[in-house]
Amino acid sequence: MADCMNRILIVDDDQESRDLLSEVLEANGYAVRAVPDGMAAREVLREDGDCRIVIADLQMPNESGLELLRKLRQQKSKHAVILMSSFISAAERQAAEELGVSTFLDKPFRLTELLQTVAELAARNPIGISS
Repeated sequence: MADCMNRILIVDDDQESRDLLSEVLEANGYAVRAVPDGMAAREVLREDGDCRIVIADLQMPNESGLELLRKLRQQKSKHAVILMSSFISAAERQAAEELGVSTFLDKPFRLTELLQTVAELAARNPIGISS
């Protein structure tokens, strides 16, 4: 079993994207959970505080990646958050940066770019929600 430093939560409403990202990350030694929206992500993070990195699509029904980031920061979450998007407006980018997004991945991105980004974040970021 992977240690807590290698736990990742994928949040994407597209099942094929969730499956692909999960498969690639698991093949590279990460323990992965995947959910379809921000509401489900927050539930998982309440149950499993060991997830270190959250990779979220910006555009999702129910709760967008930006709204998920906002709510995590309101809870004093220290999770590294990567937002993925094929289009992000200047206002959304600025809001995400103000909320402390770790980085953006512009779709389509190379899987090697994802793996490099995740490895860098896993090496330097604190875990979980501060008390």
